Amino acid sequence: MADQDEKPRRERGERGERSDRDRGDRDRGDGEIVDKLVAVNRVAKVVKGGRRFGFAALVVAGDQKGRVGYGHGKAREVPEAIRKATDAAKRAMIRVPLREGRTLHHDLNGDFGAGRVVLRAAPPGTGIIAGGPMRAVFETLGIHDVVAKSIGTSNPYNMVKATFAALKAATSPRLIAARRGRSVNQILGRGGKKDQAAVEEAEASEA
Repeated sequence: MADQDEKPRRERGERGERSDRDRGDRDRGDGEIVDKLVAVNRVAKVVKGGRRFGFAALVVAGDQKGRVGYGHGKAREVPEAIRKATDAAKRAMIRVPLREGRTLHHDLNGDFGAGRVVLRAAPPGTGIIAGGPMRAVFETLGIHDVVAKSIGTSNPYNMVKATFAALKAATSPRLIAARRGRSVNQILGRGGKKDQAAVEEAEASEA
């Protein structure tokens, strides 16, 4: 009887190990996604027998090519909380149009709860001038030049959510032109070969 019990347990263990390896292979195949841990907090759940402690993690993930997302996860152990948050971030990615693949097309404001952020496009060589939570978002998004300021709370959750609220409002000349049924030159008021070349270069970087 004991031998019969041990065999199913071994089989279950082998299946569990195999599924872990398969999951690891899937993660390695998705190697272009970069994730950054923003915050880890210890949390407590009050139950009948007392308090049950766990951990909550906030993670941002992106492909550094215009896609980024954030996720929140809770678990009894820190690594499991981070894994849950990372999976949630990968599932909730949004696409943000970038100018020349390095900065925003225009200035943005974002609000969430007590958090308020201001994002401004910057010339080449400026770098990422932003606080910790917002810097993680920009680095995983692929922005190289931006100036950002948090005016409200310093809570990392509200700062990240306010930053995403601003990024969701980002647009580009090409999107506006398509919405209005006009050309990019008409939207920007440009003309001539030089300006046309600049427009084509901007559109190529957005694609």
